[in-house]
Amino acid sequence: MDKKIVIIGGTACGPKAAARARRCDQQAQVTMVEQGENLSVATCGLPYYVSGVINSRRELLTRGPDFFKAVMNIDVLTRTRAVAIDRKNHRVEVLNLKTDRASNIEYDKLVLATGSTPAVPDLKGKNLSGIFTLSKIEEAHAIRNLVSPRKIKKAVIIGAGLIGLEMAEALVSRGLEVSVVEALDRVLPALLDFEMAAYVEKHLREKGVKLLLGQSLTGFDGDKEGRLIRVITEKAELEADLALLAIGVRPNTGLAKSAGLDIGATGGIAVNSHLQTSDPDIYAGGDCVENVHLVTGRKILAPLGSTANKHGRVIGTNVAGGDEAFPGVLGTSIAKVFEYNVGRVGLSQSQAQAAGYDVVTSLVPGYEHATYYPKGKEILVKLVAEKSNGKLLGGQVVGPGETAKRIDVLATALSFSATVDDLANTDLAYAPPYNSALDPLHNAANVIRNKQSGLARALNPMEVESKLKRGDDFIFLDVRSPGEWAAYRIEAPQARLLPLSELRQNLDKLPGDAEIVIFCHTSVRAYQAQRILDGAGFKDVKFMDGSIASWPYELSTERKTPAGE
Repeated sequence: MDKKIVIIGGTACGPKAAARARRCDQQAQVTMVEQGENLSVATCGLPYYVSGVINSRRELLTRGPDFFKAVMNIDVLTRTRAVAIDRKNHRVEVLNLKTDRASNIEYDKLVLATGSTPAVPDLKGKNLSGIFTLSKIEEAHAIRNLVSPRKIKKAVIIGAGLIGLEMAEALVSRGLEVSVVEALDRVLPALLDFEMAAYVEKHLREKGVKLLLGQSLTGFDGDKEGRLIRVITEKAELEADLALLAIGVRPNTGLAKSAGLDIGATGGIAVNSHLQTSDPDIYAGGDCVENVHLVTGRKILAPLGSTANKHGRVIGTNVAGGDEAFPGVLGTSIAKVFEYNVGRVGLSQSQAQAAGYDVVTSLVPGYEHATYYPKGKEILVKLVAEKSNGKLLGGQVVGPGETAKRIDVLATALSFSATVDDLANTDLAYAPPYNSALDPLHNAANVIRNKQSGLARALNPMEVESKLKRGDDFIFLDVRSPGEWAAYRIEAPQARLLPLSELRQNLDKLPGDAEIVIFCHTSVRAYQAQRILDGAGFKDVKFMDGSIASWPYELSTERKTPAGE
């Protein structure tokens, strides 16, 4: 008898599982159930549909029911909701939303690909017209219809995660004044450490986005017609014609819970490495399940289209009789934020420390290709490694230059438990239009290696800023040129200019027993200066990681002539 495979959910994981099952088993009866009208919607493209970069919503519909039937011989029931699972009798009760008629579908193997739902806080005014989430093409179309005629002026985005920042760009491109409200102290708080987020925040402000960080949403006000007019936070009242809730998603586990399937501590459906639930005849994948983090081994949620598609392939193989395991995830993410490319993989420093790791980090500004080749763009790299053995734990790369290939290199390295030694000697492609002889990743790995060996000692920008604020007694030594100093600098009583080219001739001007923290533009000269002072017998010398290029605070740009000129 032909195997009966039923798949609930038609966005990412479900269609992939259905297609893979069919390729593995040409005789199986494969049925896909989707409560919406559309299948295989490219939901990651919704912000670009709102902005107009993607012109037609048809471009976001990658495969329709007719394709699945004609090419794959898969039966598709759209506008049909799965209501309950009868595990004992191996059948699913479904409701046709067009006719309101219930029926049952028998299965041998069942797949839950029920996805996730945007989080909506239970606050005053949450149902006003003009408040949106963004998970469906219909929502994106409604937002686009509201902003395209340019009849509205002000938008407030609640949540500075990936969707929030992508939509900030989309709405600015439509001519709106955009404010972003975030409860935590930085943008992309689940992805980036403070100094990397600050680098992105500067760019957002340059693009006209108003950031309200460290503020929680408390409610909405509307007019007599029930339309949004104001977003209210703990500290501000913001006029708004449109509000977007982008504070995260929750796994859709209601069907699994009612069927008695195990739910993990994360709130996602518990699955094993084969993506089987606690019922061996029921599989689950995509946003609705929890995953294993490849670095920590802990369970996490990973609501990403890339993960959902990988899940679908594994599930499709296994429901057709195969034996494939899914190893886990690294939380690899990347986003376009105006002219910046923002990527993260593995653990951030704060996440690694919270997980109990003793970490060492590097913060390295660089360029996407050889500096002498025209039109190179900057990037900022942060690596996180375990101090005892140099094992890579994570990395972040942001800036206008090419970051995606660096994130992909790091994802590969982390997948194979690489160390900074491995990364420093990885044979990456080099030619001036594409890279430097040493990629910024090589440099970032070598900084950590120098710290491990004791050659390099550094403070991060936040540690230096704290010392300056406290008024600590130390020398903050700027080894850039007088011209650079005149153009932009860190103003502080502890700051002193002594160009690297003059350092060896002026060692007697520095007290040998003083604490000295050195900086330049990117830390290359600062590290060289540290080694010079070390060789001359100075006892307490460090440099500032990333130097001015990664300084997340204000710089003085008032032109001055350095003392002595």
